[in-house]
Amino acid sequence: MKEHRHEVYGCFGQAKDVLFNTVDALLSEDRAQSFPELSLSPHFERRWPSLYEGFEDGTIDQKRLQQVFFVRFLPQSHVQDLVWVGIDVSGIARPHARTSVDRSALYVHNLPDCKKPITFGWQFSTAVVVPPTPSSWTDVLDQQRMSTQTTAAQVAFTQLQQLIPLLPATMVAVLDRGYNSTRLWCQCRDLPIQGTLVRLKGIRCFYRAAPPATGKRGAPRKDGAKLQPDDPATHGNLDGTWQGQDAAGRPIQLSWWKQMLVKDARWLEVTVIQVVRPYATNSERDPRVNWLVWIGEQHAALAPIALGYALRFSQEHGYRFEKQSLLWDEPRLRTPAQFDRWSHNVAIAHNHLVLARDLVED
Repeated sequence: MKEHRHEVYGCFGQAKDVLFNTVDALLSEDRAQSFPELSLSPHFERRWPSLYEGFEDGTIDQKRLQQVFFVRFLPQSHVQDLVWVGIDVSGIARPHARTSVDRSALYVHNLPDCKKPITFGWQFSTAVVVPPTPSSWTDVLDQQRMSTQTTAAQVAFTQLQQLIPLLPATMVAVLDRGYNSTRLWCQCRDLPIQGTLVRLKGIRCFYRAAPPATGKRGAPRKDGAKLQPDDPATHGNLDGTWQGQDAAGRPIQLSWWKQMLVKDARWLEVTVIQVVRPYATNSERDPRVNWLVWIGEQHAALAPIALGYALRFSQEHGYRFEKQSLLWDEPRLRTPAQFDRWSHNVAIAHNHLVLARDLVED
């Protein structure tokens, strides 16, 4: 832990002492409910205006910080196992900050139907190593703010490219259904990793390879039989099934279709997987049927890969922990650059706690 703290301190440039004191304040001041209250921590050796000044003038070497995270959270003993890396986007609402630049529209969850579920703010794309059991103990590897000139798929692919030189080839990228992008799938197909697992939208269509030409007049068919998750009539001709239990001992059923094609890139072969959980409540948050697409080795064992998608939900718990306990969305900083520095500090504090979790008892 001491060595890790020295390495983190070396990632700070200007105003390094203020930024590092802020990390310690986040770790120690559990009663703080606002950004200025962090200055009340005995580990923050300045008055509260220094908090704002530190994030206005401070600098952080992001590339060096990435390397520090990788060295600490990917021990060599795990190289032979699958390393599950989740990438997702979380929004920081700033509806009243009209002068803050580069804000974008954000979807607001859990609002009544009579209200518009839209606000404005910044979005951050985070790459984490998810733990083998569901929890908020995710290991943050990289965090980048999405500008209004980019999309979530573009930022996710950039992050994957940056992660590959530092991660083992056994990495599996796990993405939610917001990443239903054929272009992203094509880019991920060429990455030297185990594969990419993406949750599908029900309206997505796939096709078998076109049948051979019949010799009749007219252009030959470009596509074969259709597969659409929302249309049960298209679910025939599957390539395999599996029945068993998930990690909690509950029944689960898998079906898959291999070598499926999409119209936008007919050269790309993917595997479509249907996951049926009979015990689910079949609500919006707990659907009984999920659909996944696997972009990777066609001969891979699909059952453990499909079951591994459930690990991705730990990233949601990690986001909740950062916002509720580490005050990620609390500071009203003026510019996106200042909030970028604050986000890095929150990630550093999060990873400190992950490293120290074995030092205390629940």
